[in-house]
Amino acid sequence: MARTGRSVLLLLLIPTVLSLLMLSERRLTVALNPIQRKDLPAEIAIQGHSVKDSKLNALPLETLSSLKEPVGDVLVEEPLHVANDLIESADQELLPGKRANRVLSETTSGDGAVLKGGDLIDQVTRRTAQDGGLVTGSMDQQEKHTGSQQQSSSEGYQGAGKNPQKENTDGRSKNMASSDTRVRDIKDHLIKAKVYLGLGAIRANPQYLRDLRHRIREVQKVLGEASKDSDLPKNANEKVKALEQTLVKGEQTQDDCSVVVKKLRAMLHSAEEQLYAQKKQTVFLTQLAAKTLPKGLHCLPLTLANEYFSLDPSQQQFPNQEKLDDPKLYHYALFSDNILATAVVVNSTVLNAKHPSRHVFHIVTDRLNYAPMRMWFLSNPPGKATIEVHNIDEFTWLNDSSSLLLKQLGSQSMIDYYFTAQSANSDSYLKYRNPKYLSMLNHLRFYLPEIYPKLDKMVFLDGDVVVRKDITGLWSIDMKGKVNGAVETCGESFHSFDRYLNFSSPVVAKNFDPNACVWAFGMNMFDLAEWRRQNITEIYHFWQKLNEDGSLRKLGTLPLGLVTFWNKTFPLDRSWHVLGLGYNPHVSSGDLERAAVIHYNGNMKPWLEIGLPKFRSYWSEYLDYDQPFLRECNINP
Repeated sequence: MARTGRSVLLLLLIPTVLSLLMLSERRLTVALNPIQRKDLPAEIAIQGHSVKDSKLNALPLETLSSLKEPVGDVLVEEPLHVANDLIESADQELLPGKRANRVLSETTSGDGAVLKGGDLIDQVTRRTAQDGGLVTGSMDQQEKHTGSQQQSSSEGYQGAGKNPQKENTDGRSKNMASSDTRVRDIKDHLIKAKVYLGLGAIRANPQYLRDLRHRIREVQKVLGEASKDSDLPKNANEKVKALEQTLVKGEQTQDDCSVVVKKLRAMLHSAEEQLYAQKKQTVFLTQLAAKTLPKGLHCLPLTLANEYFSLDPSQQQFPNQEKLDDPKLYHYALFSDNILATAVVVNSTVLNAKHPSRHVFHIVTDRLNYAPMRMWFLSNPPGKATIEVHNIDEFTWLNDSSSLLLKQLGSQSMIDYYFTAQSANSDSYLKYRNPKYLSMLNHLRFYLPEIYPKLDKMVFLDGDVVVRKDITGLWSIDMKGKVNGAVETCGESFHSFDRYLNFSSPVVAKNFDPNACVWAFGMNMFDLAEWRRQNITEIYHFWQKLNEDGSLRKLGTLPLGLVTFWNKTFPLDRSWHVLGLGYNPHVSSGDLERAAVIHYNGNMKPWLEIGLPKFRSYWSEYLDYDQPFLRECNINP
């Protein structure tokens, strides 16, 4: 009887168990069907309830055609990339106060309910947990991972959409900035340590003070001249860590922040004072280096002069002197006391000329360099070109009565200023009269028609230029009645008239435009016939006399040239004359390749040690350093 009862009970339980199993299987099938319709990789669909976070992140990207409008609030102000359309949790699944971006795509479940991508995964994991009790992934971790993935993807898209080039530039900047992060951190630690050295509470502890100084010396030694992290030695981290530990002890000793702030302010003030002094010294030393004559350049004229005076008078003459006054040839004016620089100008012009025999060079120098200059070109003739060398003292017509500058140089106040220790009687404007700007060789360019009365056109070249192409095309330019052909230097803040002239003076303000474009001396095409017709030399004398007190303009021949050739200058193409090689290391190689003439204006001349190395070869290639005079004076590239 008991056996029969158990059999009946068992028969009744079997249908119940089977119905439960079928119900469970049916629920699981309903949950999986939507995912399978999304064409997920087979490995995810087969795994069933053993789904991992890493596999969920491998879901394929949705196409643009599958995107629909977002449902509810979307906390995105910028457009999202397709890569952002990954699985995310819906707002109703988030904890209170926690928000996330919705996915723009939607999926319809088997019962017609609208489900988001995040809801699908959530249903699978939650229903599996309810039905089978097995969950292998953490939804919190999944949401966090997906959110971070979306953020990085969105930022990458937005950056590329706005300006890919800027993104690349910023990336390079960040890489460059991060390359010296450790070095800057070490320097900060050293500053902090030096602050501690001056605090009273620290100095009251001799043992700690000795330890701190020892750590500072160690770190300074490993830091050395390092400018980026890769320059640091292997033991740098060890030494810096020891310093950090020492500083931590100091923090425990000194807890008064106001004292530290005062010390930092004192150090900052001291650093600013030192920086100002260093800047002043740098300016002075740069000017001194620019004015100092190297030993080789001092030796060269002495050696040449000795050789010149050993020649017979017949050997001291240049050939082809009949070409000097021929207006049909190409004439150049060059006024300099630098033999080596003059040689480069002549050599570079002749070597790049198509017809060297048609080129004539008129060189004027001072009394001391007259014999050496002649000897150089007698021993190193410029090929088929014609050359002459004059001593400025030969121009007897250039005297006190014809030149205000010579009159100023001969004044008693000027003599007292330069040759008397106590110049109490000197006028207050002598500070404007630097000998550099009072050199008659510099001002000789304003007397070209008087020096060469038989010539109609002439190119003026400074002693610090190099000619890189044939420049005879300058003679065929129609300057439309202008006297001076020059390259304008507009585009920079200091290249307008108001940077050179004093427009607070009524005379200057009345006659000139403060925004007018400045042009450059150094390579100028002068129409001497038009010069004579417009009487330009008298205009020069007028402004020179009007500025006798130095109140109208800055020093130098350029400001004086600006007023003398006002409305009489024809702008040449920039490729004729490229400037800046004596101060600007960023002159582009493209500009140099296109340039007919390059100009080493500035203090960093190529024959000085302070010259910019990257530009020196453009100058030195026109010198033969195997020449006996250069070897004797030990002049090398």
